[in-house]
Amino acid sequence: MIIKLVEIYEITGRSRDAKTSYCLREVYINPDHVVCLREDLSMKRKLEAKLLPEDMNPNQQFTKISLSRGHSGIDLVVAGPPDSIENKLKSNMLRG
Repeated sequence: MIIKLVEIYEITGRSRDAKTSYCLREVYINPDHVVCLREDLSMKRKLEAKLLPEDMNPNQQFTKISLSRGHSGIDLVVAGPPDSIENKLKSNMLRG
């Protein structure tokens, strides 16, 4: 069962002095590949510094998800607190 979350990702400019910015996009993940969930406080600080999209709720929380890719892994940062993301993962696993 695949679930849909909202990922916050970094866009880096091509020149050295270009400012880093962040955007949102939908991401679909397989809950069977989730290894770890943890709160991402660095993204919260970026939100407070107004580096994230302007329309984001100032009270938004973020979760870093570690996914297994066989011999390697990938980390994603998604919108939502870890307990909410965990519940979404569990509820989708129970339906399958």
